[in-house]
Amino acid sequence: MKIVVVSDNHGDTKRLIDIKNRYEGQVDALLHCGDSELSYDSQEMDGFVKVRGNCDFDSSYPEEKTIEVNGTKIFITHGHLFGIKQSLDRIHYKAVEENADLIFFGHSHSLGAEVIDHRLFVNPGSIMLPRDRKEASYAVIEKDKENVEVRFYTEKHKEITSWNGKL
Repeated sequence: MKIVVVSDNHGDTKRLIDIKNRYEGQVDALLHCGDSELSYDSQEMDGFVKVRGNCDFDSSYPEEKTIEVNGTKIFITHGHLFGIKQSLDRIHYKAVEENADLIFFGHSHSLGAEVIDHRLFVNPGSIMLPRDRKEASYAVIEKDKENVEVRFYTEKHKEITSWNGKL
Protein backbone atom coordinates (compact mmCIF):
# COMPACT_ATOMS: atom_id res chain seq x y z
CA MET A 1 0.00 0.00 0.00
CA LYS A 2 1.24 3.47 -0.84
CA ILE A 3 -0.63 6.65 0.12
CA VAL A 4 0.04 10.38 -0.05
CA VAL A 5 -1.08 12.63 2.81
CA VAL A 6 -1.34 16.42 2.57
CA SER A 7 -2.81 19.10 4.79
CA ASP A 8 -3.18 22.82 5.28
CA ASN A 9 -2.74 24.26 1.80
CA HIS A 10 -4.91 27.23 2.87
CA GLY A 11 -6.27 28.13 -0.55
CA ASP A 12 -3.10 27.45 -2.53
CA THR A 13 -4.12 25.35 -5.51
CA LYS A 14 -0.83 25.20 -7.40
CA ARG A 15 0.98 22.94 -4.89
CA LEU A 16 -2.09 20.79 -4.37
CA ILE A 17 -2.56 20.21 -8.10
CA ASP A 18 1.16 19.53 -8.51
CA ILE A 19 1.09 16.81 -5.84
CA LYS A 20 -2.12 15.34 -7.24
CA ASN A 21 -0.70 15.24 -10.79
CA ARG A 22 2.53 13.65 -9.57
CA TYR A 23 0.87 10.82 -7.63
CA GLU A 24 -2.65 10.25 -8.99
CA GLY A 25 -2.86 6.74 -10.42
CA GLN A 26 0.49 5.86 -8.81
CA VAL A 27 -0.78 5.42 -5.23
CA ASP A 28 -3.62 3.63 -3.50
CA ALA A 29 -5.03 6.81 -1.96
CA LEU A 30 -4.62 10.58 -1.81
CA LEU A 31 -5.63 11.96 1.60
CA HIS A 32 -6.22 15.58 2.60
CA CYS A 33 -6.34 16.37 6.33
CA GLY A 34 -8.20 19.67 6.03
CA ASP A 35 -7.76 23.42 5.78
CA SER A 36 -7.78 23.43 2.01
CA GLU A 37 -10.13 26.44 2.09
CA LEU A 38 -11.56 25.11 -1.19
CA SER A 39 -15.08 23.89 -1.85
CA TYR A 40 -15.64 20.19 -1.23
CA ASP A 41 -16.44 19.51 -4.88
CA SER A 42 -13.69 21.70 -6.35
CA GLN A 43 -11.64 20.23 -9.16
CA GLU A 44 -8.48 20.59 -7.07
CA MET A 45 -9.93 18.43 -4.27
CA ASP A 46 -11.34 15.80 -6.63
CA GLY A 47 -9.60 12.48 -6.07
CA PHE A 48 -8.71 13.19 -2.44
CA VAL A 49 -10.30 11.52 0.56
CA LYS A 50 -10.85 14.71 2.54
CA VAL A 51 -11.98 16.08 5.87
CA ARG A 52 -12.89 19.50 7.21
CA GLY A 53 -10.39 21.74 8.94
CA ASN A 54 -11.09 24.70 11.20
CA CYS A 55 -10.60 27.04 8.18
CA ASP A 56 -12.88 25.08 5.83
CA PHE A 57 -16.33 26.60 5.62
CA ASP A 58 -17.98 24.19 3.19
CA SER A 59 -20.18 22.02 5.41
CA SER A 60 -20.02 19.17 2.87
CA TYR A 61 -16.68 18.14 4.39
CA PRO A 62 -16.95 15.50 7.13
CA GLU A 63 -15.14 16.31 10.39
CA GLU A 64 -13.47 12.90 10.29
CA LYS A 65 -13.39 9.82 8.15
CA THR A 66 -12.43 6.19 8.64
CA ILE A 67 -11.55 4.24 5.52
CA GLU A 68 -9.92 0.96 4.62
CA VAL A 69 -7.14 0.73 2.06
CA ASN A 70 -5.77 -2.70 1.16
CA GLY A 71 -6.99 -4.13 4.47
CA THR A 72 -5.57 -1.33 6.61
CA LYS A 73 -7.95 0.81 8.64
CA ILE A 74 -7.16 4.52 8.42
CA PHE A 75 -8.58 7.38 10.50
CA ILE A 76 -8.36 10.90 9.02
CA THR A 77 -9.19 14.18 10.75
CA HIS A 78 -7.84 17.71 10.88
CA GLY A 79 -6.92 17.51 14.55
CA HIS A 80 -8.38 20.70 15.98
CA LEU A 81 -11.33 18.83 17.53
CA PHE A 82 -8.91 16.42 19.24
CA GLY A 83 -6.53 18.98 20.79
CA ILE A 84 -3.52 17.62 18.90
CA LYS A 85 -1.44 20.71 19.73
CA GLN A 86 -1.56 19.73 23.42
CA SER A 87 -1.26 15.93 23.16
CA LEU A 88 -2.26 12.94 21.06
CA ASP A 89 -4.33 11.41 23.89
CA ARG A 90 -7.78 12.27 22.52
CA ILE A 91 -6.98 11.28 18.94
CA HIS A 92 -5.40 8.08 20.28
CA TYR A 93 -8.63 7.19 22.11
CA LYS A 94 -10.57 7.82 18.89
CA ALA A 95 -8.14 5.63 16.92
CA VAL A 96 -8.70 2.80 19.40
CA GLU A 97 -12.47 3.31 19.12
CA GLU A 98 -12.24 3.17 15.31
CA ASN A 99 -9.75 0.28 15.45
CA ALA A 100 -7.49 2.28 13.10
CA ASP A 101 -3.89 1.29 12.41
CA LEU A 102 -2.91 4.52 10.67
CA ILE A 103 -4.02 7.95 11.89
CA PHE A 104 -3.51 11.10 9.83
CA PHE A 105 -4.11 14.67 10.93
CA GLY A 106 -2.91 18.21 10.28
CA HIS A 107 -3.73 21.50 12.03
CA SER A 108 -0.37 22.22 13.71
CA HIS A 109 1.49 22.68 10.39
CA SER A 110 4.35 20.68 11.96
CA LEU A 111 5.40 17.42 10.36
CA GLY A 112 5.92 14.38 12.53
CA ALA A 113 5.25 10.71 13.05
CA GLU A 114 4.87 8.68 16.20
CA VAL A 115 3.87 5.13 17.09
CA ILE A 116 1.57 4.72 20.08
CA ASP A 117 0.25 1.26 21.01
CA HIS A 118 1.25 -0.16 17.61
CA ARG A 119 -0.69 2.60 15.80
CA LEU A 120 1.07 5.07 13.52
CA PHE A 121 0.14 8.76 13.90
CA VAL A 122 1.34 11.07 11.11
CA ASN A 123 1.05 14.81 10.60
CA PRO A 124 2.28 15.65 7.09
CA GLY A 125 2.94 19.28 8.02
CA SER A 126 1.62 22.01 5.73
CA ILE A 127 2.13 22.27 1.98
CA MET A 128 1.75 26.03 2.25
CA LEU A 129 2.55 27.45 5.70
CA PRO A 130 5.05 25.28 7.58
CA ARG A 131 5.86 25.76 11.26
CA ASP A 132 9.04 24.69 13.06
CA ARG A 133 10.94 24.44 9.76
CA LYS A 134 11.23 26.39 6.54
CA GLU A 135 10.14 23.69 4.06
CA ALA A 136 6.49 23.13 3.26
CA SER A 137 5.80 19.38 3.42
CA TYR A 138 3.63 16.37 2.70
CA ALA A 139 3.99 12.67 3.55
CA VAL A 140 4.18 9.42 1.61
CA ILE A 141 3.44 6.26 3.57
CA GLU A 142 4.28 2.81 2.27
CA LYS A 143 3.10 -0.31 4.08
CA ASP A 144 3.56 -3.97 3.40
CA LYS A 145 2.72 -6.95 5.63
CA GLU A 146 5.71 -6.39 7.89
CA ASN A 147 6.79 -2.74 7.69
CA VAL A 148 5.49 0.79 7.49
CA GLU A 149 7.69 3.53 6.09
CA VAL A 150 7.02 7.26 6.43
CA ARG A 151 8.78 9.75 4.20
CA PHE A 152 8.30 13.49 4.17
CA TYR A 153 8.81 15.61 1.07
CA THR A 154 9.04 19.32 0.35
CA GLU A 155 6.58 20.97 -2.00
CA LYS A 156 9.32 20.53 -4.63
CA HIS A 157 9.18 16.72 -4.05
CA LYS A 158 12.62 16.57 -2.43
CA GLU A 159 12.82 14.13 0.47
CA ILE A 160 13.24 15.66 3.91
CA THR A 161 15.85 13.48 5.59
CA SER A 162 16.19 15.32 8.89
CA TRP A 163 13.25 15.68 11.20
CA ASN A 164 12.82 15.07 14.88
CA GLY A 165 10.07 12.48 14.78
CA LYS A 166 9.77 9.69 17.30
CA LEU A 167 9.68 6.78 14.89
